[in-house]
Amino acid sequence: MVNVVGLGYIGLPTALMMASHGVEVVGTDYDADRIARLQRGEIVFEEEGLADLFHAALDSGIRFSADYQQADIYIVAVPTPYDKSSKKLDASYVVAAVKNVLQVAPKGAVIVVESTISPGTIDRYVKPVIREQGFELGVDIHIAHAPERIIPGNMIYELKHNSRTIGADEPAVGERIRTVYASFCEGEIVLTDIKTAEMSKVVENTFRDINIAFANELAKICRSDNMDVYEIIKVANKHPRVNILQPGPGVGGHCISVDPWFLVGDYPGLANIILAARKINDSMPEFVLERVHEIMKENGITDLTRVGLYGMTYKENVDDVRESPTLQLLESMAKHLAAPLPVYDPYVKTRMFDSQVFDLDTFLADVDLVIVMVGHDEIKENADKLQSKIVLDTRNLFTREQISRLYKL
Repeated sequence: MVNVVGLGYIGLPTALMMASHGVEVVGTDYDADRIARLQRGEIVFEEEGLADLFHAALDSGIRFSADYQQADIYIVAVPTPYDKSSKKLDASYVVAAVKNVLQVAPKGAVIVVESTISPGTIDRYVKPVIREQGFELGVDIHIAHAPERIIPGNMIYELKHNSRTIGADEPAVGERIRTVYASFCEGEIVLTDIKTAEMSKVVENTFRDINIAFANELAKICRSDNMDVYEIIKVANKHPRVNILQPGPGVGGHCISVDPWFLVGDYPGLANIILAARKINDSMPEFVLERVHEIMKENGITDLTRVGLYGMTYKENVDDVRESPTLQLLESMAKHLAAPLPVYDPYVKTRMFDSQVFDLDTFLADVDLVIVMVGHDEIKENADKLQSKIVLDTRNLFTREQISRLYKL
């Protein structure tokens, strides 16, 4: 049996996928309300294909419990934030989960840390906890690391088709865990050692962060000299070995905006490009705010309450707001404004701000300048409703043929 610990954006789809492919699974989470909802057959966040997968897993016998279970394998998929002062990984959630597992784990169980962690985390934090509890590593308890490679909005497909990395210092344990993931994963499953697996996941997200930072820095350079960054990127990408990404209002989510900090925190003085990229991407919400002030001045807008933010999530067509550029922008503006700007997102159903609106038409009726922060399908399909508005399109979604008073980054 597999006990999946942590039923968030990663743990829940993983548990459902395993269960629907014949693995006996119990999902555990400290959030009693989340467990109660899952036990009632309710999905706890929106994701393409998740409802169908959930029902398939229920039909296959998946169970949910607030209590840790006796199991052969534990998959730990809990949050791994970073300390904003030291930039180092906060391993407290992983450590707490492992301690709870050890209270019920039978001899020979494998603890698989699926949470993204900095290189050396298992050596520094997890193994000492196991030894302190009186267990012999490699005999009583075995350890592996299996970082995920999925993105909200396409989780189900990517869980099934993306390649996986299994890090285990005991080859037999690696093979054992590979068999479990192979129950549903059709991609290549690579076996390596734990520290390499830890590093490879962080490197993957850091690579993407640096590429985005290059595009964002280009946007700033081009804006300073009145050049079209999107046209320049399009032309440059005609080169067969050039693939520049698109600039945007910032980087959000719990991966790209977080994982590079692990390397900055653990390797100070060495992770210089990584640090510069993080600073550039974190500066983009402020850059958007500067553009807003320019556009307001150009169009004679003096009332900030007539400026609206479209989109609160960190990417299109998901309900995940973690580290979103919009929230970063609002946090920055809160230092200067008595009240936040009107804000709306079709995927955010709960109230996060007093100025939040829950209907597109109501949102548009009350603003003159729309700042499009997220490229949800909804706004792309309703471009005609923006014709009478001034629009700052931070995602390069629209053309001047669609919207006459259109501005870009």
